[in-house]
Amino acid sequence: MTTLLVRIRPPGTGVGADAGLGSDAGAGRDSPVPGLDLEAFGLASGLHPDLVRRLVALGLLDAEPDASGRYVLAARAVARAGRIERLRRDLGITYTATGVVLDLLDRIDELERLLRARPARGEAHRPPVS
Repeated sequence: MTTLLVRIRPPGTGVGADAGLGSDAGAGRDSPVPGLDLEAFGLASGLHPDLVRRLVALGLLDAEPDASGRYVLAARAVARAGRIERLRRDLGITYTATGVVLDLLDRIDELERLLRARPARGEAHRPPVS
């Protein structure tokens, strides 16, 4: 029998804070954590709950306990789980290597976002062409 460990985030850090659940994700730290338990997350993502536990243990998905002690994952993490499965299925990337790939893809997304938000350089200051 295999035992899987589940990574638990410290109280107050919230699944919503990392998962980008919206602008009010950091507000109301005393409120219950929005999200899905392992079984509901498995249904939403099409993954078996044991695989969800494995992805949490590998640090690919974040989970934290709710008020009743059950593990909860952010609903937004369903898209991340789908990305993980596509990387494994389509490219043959192992689950352990997927963490590195996801970090790089997230970094690319962030850099592209910053580039789009940046004003165009030199557009208004170009000298006229003679």
